[in-house]
Amino acid sequence: MAKITEKITQLGWFYGSSLTATFTRKPLLVPARKTTVKLNNPLFPFPRTQVLYRCCRAMSKTNRTLSSSRPVLVKENIDLTDKEKQIFDRLRAVLRHFSLETKLRVAGGWVRDKLLGKECYDIDIALDNMLGREFCEKVNEYLVASGEETQGVGVIQSNPDQSKHLETARMRLFDVWIDFVNLRSEDYCENSRIPTMQFGTAEQDAYRRDLTINSLFYNINTCSVEDLTGRGLEDLKCGKIVTPLPPKETFLDDPLRVLRAIRFSARFEFEMVEELKVAAADNDVKSAISDKISRERIGHEIDLMVSGNQPVKAMTYVSELGLLRVVFTPPENCDPSISKEHDKACVGYMDLAWRHMHGVGCSFSDEQRRLYLYASLLLPLRKTVYLDNKKKTVPVANYIFRNSLKLKASDADDVMRLHSAAEKLLSLIPFVLSGDNMQTGEITWETEVIDVDVSLKLRILLGLLLREIKDLWRAALMLSTLVYNNDSSVEGDLEKRRQVFTEVEREILKLGLDKVWEIKPLINGKDIIRLLELGKGGPVVSEWQRKLLQWQLAYPSGSVEECIDWMTRQARLKHNVDS
Repeated sequence: MAKITEKITQLGWFYGSSLTATFTRKPLLVPARKTTVKLNNPLFPFPRTQVLYRCCRAMSKTNRTLSSSRPVLVKENIDLTDKEKQIFDRLRAVLRHFSLETKLRVAGGWVRDKLLGKECYDIDIALDNMLGREFCEKVNEYLVASGEETQGVGVIQSNPDQSKHLETARMRLFDVWIDFVNLRSEDYCENSRIPTMQFGTAEQDAYRRDLTINSLFYNINTCSVEDLTGRGLEDLKCGKIVTPLPPKETFLDDPLRVLRAIRFSARFEFEMVEELKVAAADNDVKSAISDKISRERIGHEIDLMVSGNQPVKAMTYVSELGLLRVVFTPPENCDPSISKEHDKACVGYMDLAWRHMHGVGCSFSDEQRRLYLYASLLLPLRKTVYLDNKKKTVPVANYIFRNSLKLKASDADDVMRLHSAAEKLLSLIPFVLSGDNMQTGEITWETEVIDVDVSLKLRILLGLLLREIKDLWRAALMLSTLVYNNDSSVEGDLEKRRQVFTEVEREILKLGLDKVWEIKPLINGKDIIRLLELGKGGPVVSEWQRKLLQWQLAYPSGSVEECIDWMTRQARLKHNVDS
């Protein structure tokens, strides 16, 4: 027994709290003997086989529960929609037509969501004895035999270097996209983290998935739910985020699973178990996220978090696990330099922005809310820049969108516009709140304003700004009130921020500037050339267009004739001055 204990300790399977195990030996000629072995630290980070890990975890499983876990209402059976019944009936018909012994299982998120009573249209089907594209070809053969139109099949190749281990085939059935993949098992070569893929059993496939709540199957052949890890249903009911195999091994296999664990934890408000959090914060796992996962996949996961129902909670987890710099990787040589305090500040501003948005009751569209949250998260970096390869000064936030997350270029542009507009609004808010008239020199971002009564200048500047930011102006105003009169502190009186936002919003609406970007110019470029006898276009016409826009903002009820009269008088004055 001592040798067994020593061997287990050498293998390093156990760490954590203590474990007492009793072994019974039944020799043939002597009474049975019981030997008790006490092992310290019975959590199991690296047993390499499913069977061993299951045994180890069963031995360590006591009555311990997570204090923050709460019961989750989970349905006993899956209720299919009419569309799902059509799809599954068609798939079973293909099996019967070709006398196939293939077992079809819906895997992952669809099963989880249906058990939680949520609708899900993302159907992934796992096959036990053929590739997805092979089965899709059978479906098309069946459609031909039935006199129906065949469907196109798309194949996404595997890419083990980017932790994309499975070839996936896609086709439409009854206007629903379906993914088909084969069940798999994994064999690891020595000194390699990239497994050799081969067909596996449903149980092997369940254990190689990211989380137990995503390892459930719905067997289309038998119309039943299968929990082959023995943990999926229990963890779903208890609200736990757990990996089927040891978390570090699971994360090193596909490091994106760290972000998926965070996303599902935030989305469902489930608790990540301590062992998983330790593995997620491990330096080897952080390196694997940076080295093995494409930035597009990372950006997609982050985008799902920010667009989800609990974006602040998700980003808080990312920060607490030390992954913020890993994901939102800044460029080198930032000016000013980015400290660790920025991590806390970024999440703090996002939390404040989230509460501010709900407190004000602003009805943003999904896209406006998404951009607003990204802009708030990166608000502490709005003045931080770096030099790109062309020695051009570029905002760090722009780099993060384009390089670290590989999101759309328009996302980077929109967040830069939000930051810029928020800064400009900061200079206008005092005049809006006080009602005082401003002098042009007090505003640094607009170099020239036409000569009008001083009381009209605020309307011109607000109008120009809103035409620049368009329907994101409320998001920009909300961002500006987060930092208005607040110095560097993230915290503060949220109610005062709401009052400032409400007062400025009210004034903008009172001035009739909402949708100001939709106002058409009274005089177009060709008419300017004709009326002023310029001969040709160019910078001079652009300058006059800018001035005429300001005139329209100052005099929203002005007519075309009045606008032409003002323009010609201004042109004569300028000619007299120049001559």
